[in-house]
Amino acid sequence: MRRKIMTAFVCAIMTISVIPVYADDTQTDQAVTTEVSTETAATVQETKRTQSKEQHKKKTTSKKHTKTKKIKSKKKEENKKLDIIKLVILTILLIALIVVSIVLIVKRQTNDDEQDDKVLAYTELVKEIQNKNVEKIEMTVGSTTLKVKLKDEEEEKKAIIPNTQVFMELIQSQTLEGNEIKLEQKTRSVISQIPSYFFSILPTAIMVALFIMIYKMQGLGDKGQVYEETERKTKITFDDIAGLDEEKAELKEIVEFLKEPKRFTEMGAKIPKGVLLYGKPGTGKTLIAKAIAGEADVPFISMSGSEFIEMFAGLGASRVRKLFEKARKISPCIVFIDEIDAIGSRRTSNSGAETENNQTLNQLLVEMDGFSSEETIIVLAATNRPEMLDKALLRPGRFDRQITIPAPDIAGREEILKIHSKDKKLANDVSLHSIAEDTAGFTGAELANILNEAAIIATKNQHNAITNDDLDEAVKKVTVGLEKTSRKISDKDKKLTAYHEAGHAIVSQFLPTQTAVKEISIVPRGVAGGYTMYKSDEDKSFISKTEMEEKLIALLGGRAAEKIVLDDISTGASNDIEVATEIAKNMVTVYGMSDVVGPICLKSSDGNYEYQLLGNNMEDIIGQEVKKLIDTAYKSAQQILLQNMDLLHAIAAELIAKEKINEEEFNKFFMQ
Repeated sequence: MRRKIMTAFVCAIMTISVIPVYADDTQTDQAVTTEVSTETAATVQETKRTQSKEQHKKKTTSKKHTKTKKIKSKKKEENKKLDIIKLVILTILLIALIVVSIVLIVKRQTNDDEQDDKVLAYTELVKEIQNKNVEKIEMTVGSTTLKVKLKDEEEEKKAIIPNTQVFMELIQSQTLEGNEIKLEQKTRSVISQIPSYFFSILPTAIMVALFIMIYKMQGLGDKGQVYEETERKTKITFDDIAGLDEEKAELKEIVEFLKEPKRFTEMGAKIPKGVLLYGKPGTGKTLIAKAIAGEADVPFISMSGSEFIEMFAGLGASRVRKLFEKARKISPCIVFIDEIDAIGSRRTSNSGAETENNQTLNQLLVEMDGFSSEETIIVLAATNRPEMLDKALLRPGRFDRQITIPAPDIAGREEILKIHSKDKKLANDVSLHSIAEDTAGFTGAELANILNEAAIIATKNQHNAITNDDLDEAVKKVTVGLEKTSRKISDKDKKLTAYHEAGHAIVSQFLPTQTAVKEISIVPRGVAGGYTMYKSDEDKSFISKTEMEEKLIALLGGRAAEKIVLDDISTGASNDIEVATEIAKNMVTVYGMSDVVGPICLKSSDGNYEYQLLGNNMEDIIGQEVKKLIDTAYKSAQQILLQNMDLLHAIAAELIAKEKINEEEFNKFFMQ
C-alpha cells in the first residue's frame, strides 16, 4: 500500500509539473477570429442587399466585437485562476511527498532498530554452522542478506555476509564434512526492489519537480506569455498630451510611417526602426508611446526592461526572441520597452549577471537588425539614464531617433493642469495659470499628483469644490511634507527655528537674483522643523555664476542668524549645508566657474571624479576652492543680517507669535 501511495504521489507531481502553468489562448484566439470573420462575412452579404441592412449589420458587428473582447478577457481571467490552482496543487503534493518520505524513512529506521536483536553477526553465523546448529539458510540472488533458521530457536534471524563467494565455499566445505544444511536460493522480485529504487530516486524526483515549478513560475513554459498586449485600439491620443508640441510634431512622422509605409518606401525613405525617449521620471515618456499607438491605430506591445532579466541564464535572450516573434505576427505594431537601461547598459567582459545582461542586449541588437522592409515594426524605448546605454543601441539603424522629453514650461504646465482637472470640481476663483507659475520644474506626473492631493484635501475639509487654499496646501504637502500641528515644540526650539527661517527670508530679500518670499513657517512639515517658501522662479535654461553664488548666501542665511543671535549653531542647517556644498562643488568641478581650476569638467558620466588628470594635488585645490565659495557666502549672509538686525528680531518675534507669515505680511516689514 505504501509503495502504491508513493508511486501515485510521484506520478501526480510529474504530471502537474509538465502541464504549462500559463494557459494557452491560441484556441480561444482562433475561435474569436473565426467568430469575427463570420460576422464580417455576414456583414458583407448584408451590405450587398440593402443600404439600411448594412448600417444595421455594422452595429451588430460592433456589438459582437465588444462581446468577443469580453469573452477573451473573461477567458484570460479564468486561465490566471487555473494557473494559481495548479501551483497550489503542485506545492501541496510536493509537501505531502516530503512528509510521507520522512515518515517512511523514520519508520524504516525504527523497524531496523527493533530488529537489531534478531540480527546474527557473521562471526556468530560461522560458529553456528561449524557447530552444526543451522537448520536452514535462505538466500536471495544478488543480495548479501540471509535468513537463518537455527535448530535451537523457533524464530528466523537475519545475517549479512561480506562476500557471497566465500560464504558459498564455506557451506560446500561443511556439506562435504557431513554438516547437513538446507540451502534455498530465491530470485529477487521486481516488486521487492521498488522501495530501494524509490528511495534512491526520491531526492532527484523532488529536485526535478521543484525546478520545473520554479521554471514555470519564472515564465519559461513553452506556452507561457512573457508580455501583455493591450487592446488594439487604445484610447490615448496626442490630444491627451500637453506641453510637448515640438516633440509631438516629431513623433507624428512615426504615426505616418505606421499608417502609410508604402508612401515613404516609394520615395526611397527607410522606416525608422527605433525611437528612444529620454527624460526625467514623470515627463510622460510612456504616455507618448501609447499615444503613438493610439494615433496610428496599431497594436501596442509593452514590456519593462526588468522583465527580461530573471534568475535563469538565457531567459532574457529567450524573452527578447518571443517578444519580436509576436511583433512580426501582428505587424504593423509598436514594441515599447520601458526602462531600457535595465538591459541596454554598456556591455562588460565580466561574468555572472553581467554576462546574462550582455546576452540579452546582444539578442535585442540582433532582432532590431533583422527587420525587413516589409515588416512595419517600430521599437519605442524610454529611459531616464541615457548615459548608461550601450553605444551599439544608439547608432543609426537601431534607435534612429533620440528625443528628449523635458519638463514642461509654464504654458505646458497650464495645459497639463487643464487636462488633469477635467474630472475635478474647481472653485470659480481658482486660477490654473497661477498654479503653473508656482510649479516651475514640475513634471506632468507631479502636477497630476498635486491636483489629486488637492481633491483629497477638499474632500477632507468638506468643501463643495477645490479652492485655492486646497491647492496651496497640496503644493506644500508634495514639496515640503505633511504639516505636523500636533507636535509639541519647546520655546527654545521655537525661538531657534524662528530666527533661522527669518535669516533665510531676510538674506534672500536683499539678493537681486533670488525670488520673493511666499511664506515663512515654524510649524514642522515632513522632516523639516520649519520652512521658508519662495515664489517659483521663471523657467530658465541656464543659471549664471552670480545666481549660484547668491543661492549659496541665501542657503547659509539660517545658520548665520543662529550664530549672530544665539551665539550657537544647531543641526537644523544640515540640509542647507548639504545643498550649498553640492552647488559649490559643481561650480568648481562641473561648470568651470573657478578661476583657479579653470573651465574644466572633472566629473565623468558615471558620477566619479577624475582628479588625477590634472595632478596629484588637484583634490586639495578643489577642496580649497569649494571652501572659499562657502566661506565667502557665509560672511556675506552674516553681513546682510548684521545690517538688518531690527528686521531680524521683528520677523522672528512675529513668527513666534503667529507661527506663519505670508507674502503680504512679510513685505510690510520692508515698507516701514
